[in-house]
Amino acid sequence: MEIVYQVFDSFWFQAIIKLILGFVLAGIIGLERSSWSKPAGFRTHALVGISSVLIMLCGEYMSKIYDMDPSRIPAQLLSGIGFIGAGTILRDGFNVKGLTTAAGLLAVTCIGLSIGAGFYLGGIVTTLIVYIILSYSYKISDKLDHFDILELDIKINKELEETLAEIEKTLSAYQVEIKQMKRLKKEEKEDIETIHIIGNYNKKGFKKNEVIRKITSIQNIEEVLQEDS
Repeated sequence: MEIVYQVFDSFWFQAIIKLILGFVLAGIIGLERSSWSKPAGFRTHALVGISSVLIMLCGEYMSKIYDMDPSRIPAQLLSGIGFIGAGTILRDGFNVKGLTTAAGLLAVTCIGLSIGAGFYLGGIVTTLIVYIILSYSYKISDKLDHFDILELDIKINKELEETLAEIEKTLSAYQVEIKQMKRLKKEEKEDIETIHIIGNYNKKGFKKNEVIRKITSIQNIEEVLQEDS
């Protein structure tokens, strides 16, 4: 029995348990991000999580061998994770996308460091809280936030000025406030102009599909594409 206890209490056995647990907890957060088709999904989160555990274990191992501060290496990881997080953040017009995913990667890093340090309860509870925030907080924000952004790419084949006036009139009828309107690159070999429009609207009672249908029915409109906000 004492031998079994020694095996369970050994650094190497604990390291394996921590790596597996770090992978599982980070993977749970990654699966949630994957379900929303976010740029960093299961594989990215799992890799960051297990790497964080490994860095913490490496610091612990080096402190045993070289009698150094075990927190020095993990501290550098927290600084470096910003580069990965920045890679998931995209700016598109007035929108900034990927901030939540970047914050999730930071959370996964901290979870991995907690597991690597042996703070299992903190890592597990944090994983549950982060998962709840990512999965269900949008329901609360939707109730509190009454405004959203509408982004449309509209292809017009002729009479641009008159058609734009009709589009503006239609959007105004549905109380959409236009924030940006610009021309995109003209299609080659075709006399078609693509106009990118960004506007704000009140979510309450707003019929997005009806608005798109109304704009599509305007003369000279070839196609209306809605972009994800």
